[in-house]
Amino acid sequence: MAEGRVVDLDGKPIKPITICMIGAGGFIGSHLCEKLMSETQHTVLAVDVYSDKIKHLLEPGELPWTGRIQFHRINIKNDSRLEGLIKMADLVVNLAAICTPADYNTRPLDTIYSNFIDALPVVKYCSENGKRLIHFSTCEVYGKTIGAFLPQDSPLKQDPAYYLLSEDASPCIFGPIEKQRWSYACAKQLIERLIYAEGAENGLEFTIVRPFNWIGPRMDFIPGIDGPSEGVPRVLACFSNNLLRHEPLKLVDGGHSQRTFIYIKDAIEAVLLMIENPARANGHIFNVGNPNNEVTVRQLAEMMTQVYSKVSGESSLETPTADVSSKEFYGEGYDDSDKRIPDMTIINRQLGWNPKTSLWDLLESTLTYQHRTYAEAVKQAMSKTTAN
Repeated sequence: MAEGRVVDLDGKPIKPITICMIGAGGFIGSHLCEKLMSETQHTVLAVDVYSDKIKHLLEPGELPWTGRIQFHRINIKNDSRLEGLIKMADLVVNLAAICTPADYNTRPLDTIYSNFIDALPVVKYCSENGKRLIHFSTCEVYGKTIGAFLPQDSPLKQDPAYYLLSEDASPCIFGPIEKQRWSYACAKQLIERLIYAEGAENGLEFTIVRPFNWIGPRMDFIPGIDGPSEGVPRVLACFSNNLLRHEPLKLVDGGHSQRTFIYIKDAIEAVLLMIENPARANGHIFNVGNPNNEVTVRQLAEMMTQVYSKVSGESSLETPTADVSSKEFYGEGYDDSDKRIPDMTIINRQLGWNPKTSLWDLLESTLTYQHRTYAEAVKQAMSKTTAN
């Protein structure tokens, strides 16, 4: 049985608490549940509509954490049981969201409702019942960088002040309203502002997390295998899908956008520090990313091609990438941010946390899992398509 951590960062004993985790069955939730079960004595009330990714934690038997995790199949849009579960908890972790870029254009109303309207009761119940809240936002709230608006030949483009994203200093710059790609970012920013206001006016204890491309096993979905056939997942899962199907990796608008990627296990360590150090985390917004793992999307495609060849033993395609326009790939109304490089000053100061895993290592871990888990299923799906 997990012994749990003895003391927090200030040397105070860590007492077991009950955590209501909304969205526990997703990618991040499943890894956080694993961490809490294996390394702490905390109890989790796991709330979601699906439990596939945490079924290994729920199976009956002699699991060391039996009794410390309960699954509640609830759709938070319309289930009155949610408030009761929040009242039972010491802490609420809200992970529920529509967070796939392809949906921001094609399902803007669902995106706004999921990320703002559906989160309102969670914030309200926490505030009214004096429950601490850790709310998951997104790095997308920053939008475009100031550097994106500088002339291409401007020497200021090399100044980190124009592209490094800081929680308490960087402006949030979005595209025009007709660019519905920003529906997600705007909804997430508004719920952040509401949470912050609840803290200022009503004393809500909160922490806001802004993830920067968390990557690892069980992330996103592979179209037609563990997700909709017509769906478009996020960039790394898109590339994984292409690799599994032996198709060129599609580079949207040349793949010039720059991103940073962080291994899920590094990120979950940061979240556990937030959970167990409320005195250091309350009232703060935290970037959680790895600025050392910065690449363009084109460079990511090239690296993933190399890594996949290594883990699968298969030769790379003669033409490993193909350029495609954002309009063709995502539809009308798509827009993008140029860079997303997190400033890690605040989380390092408050929690002493830094990411560890290199981009190559996190890609190798993720692609090894995906090849082992999905390769045969993709092969069978492709053979059925060919037969038809």
